[in-house]
Amino acid sequence: MKKDIQIPEVENVFLAAISEWNDDFMEKVWNVYLVNDSDFDIDSVMVVSKAFGTIDGEMKKTSLLRHAFLKVPSVSVVKVEMIEQSVVALHNEFMLTYFIGPTLYDKKFTFKANFANESPREEVPILFVDGVIVR
Repeated sequence: MKKDIQIPEVENVFLAAISEWNDDFMEKVWNVYLVNDSDFDIDSVMVVSKAFGTIDGEMKKTSLLRHAFLKVPSVSVVKVEMIEQSVVALHNEFMLTYFIGPTLYDKKFTFKANFANESPREEVPILFVDGVIVR
């Protein structure tokens, strides 16, 4: 029975963190975007995020944040959330779930702790700015 279950692979849908100026905080912050670089619209999109890790030897974790989008058109981008500067030092995990037609897709994306300083930057498709991409 297990062999009959087919788990579809997420392709051309990923998350990107981009450092941008924020007028409210008067500093650069990291914004996370959901990038749909596929040929299909994705529907009933749910993103659940949390951060966890150790800072100064003490275990820290944030509360869960949930974001829902009815539809993300093909070859488009939607802003998911801002990562506060103090949370960049933690692992930031995003669980993405969506439908293409009747098929359910899900995948976990993780920005490693201190990704802002340690991860290589590359050009984000569709936005054409440099950022940290997790696939």
